[in-house]
Amino acid sequence: MRLLTLARDLKRRKARERQSLFVAEGVRTVEELLQSSLAVRGAVVSVALERTPRGSALRDACVARGLELLEVTEQDFLTAADTEHPQGIIAIAEAPSLTLANLAVPATARVLVLDGIQDPGNVGTLVRTAAAMGACAVIALPGTADLWNAKAIRSAVGAQFRVPALHTERADFLAWLSAEHMELWGTAAEGGDVGAAPKCARLAIAVGNEGAGLSDDVRAACTRLVALPMAAGVESLNVAVAAGITLYALRP
Repeated sequence: MRLLTLARDLKRRKARERQSLFVAEGVRTVEELLQSSLAVRGAVVSVALERTPRGSALRDACVARGLELLEVTEQDFLTAADTEHPQGIIAIAEAPSLTLANLAVPATARVLVLDGIQDPGNVGTLVRTAAAMGACAVIALPGTADLWNAKAIRSAVGAQFRVPALHTERADFLAWLSAEHMELWGTAAEGGDVGAAPKCARLAIAVGNEGAGLSDDVRAACTRLVALPMAAGVESLNVAVAAGITLYALRP
């Protein structure tokens, strides 16, 4: 039952950070995990996994890779699951060891910066959006939900497995920007029209908290604030939707 105990423990952020492990739940998410380069420790499974051909195929893939599988009752599975209607598989894997120091940024690049994004679903969707728009990394600042939260991983559909994503402190991030000679732009309602912004080769784009917007430190560090022109009567967009449009508008 070691894997089940571990999966339960990893529902807590402190446990994930302490052990550098995370859980991936659900058939599609685990499929993406197995296709990545991340090391998988094993998986907890229930009979629900084999109720569909796709689930059975995933189980076979886990066995073919020699992964440790722990079969548990559906009742026990629910004690570790994060979803209301689980699909019968929770994989445990090693989080990548990423820091600003070993983050490789090409000559032409976009980096998405999450400044206090609190909802794990938004965090995951933002990571997925960054991957879709060709961003080379996602950097999460304090106040942002854990990138390796199970809900964030499901919402990203495993994008964290392909795009470098890491947490860091604001001061370290701002120092890194300077060392990398990278501009920082922020999204804000009072910003200029993003469609009229000049082209920039290396750019970090910060999106702020769902309610409060950018933090004071990040706002002060921005060389430009940009906004999406919207039709009358529309006050705002979901942060992930706004980020996707912004990244598209500011593509290299």
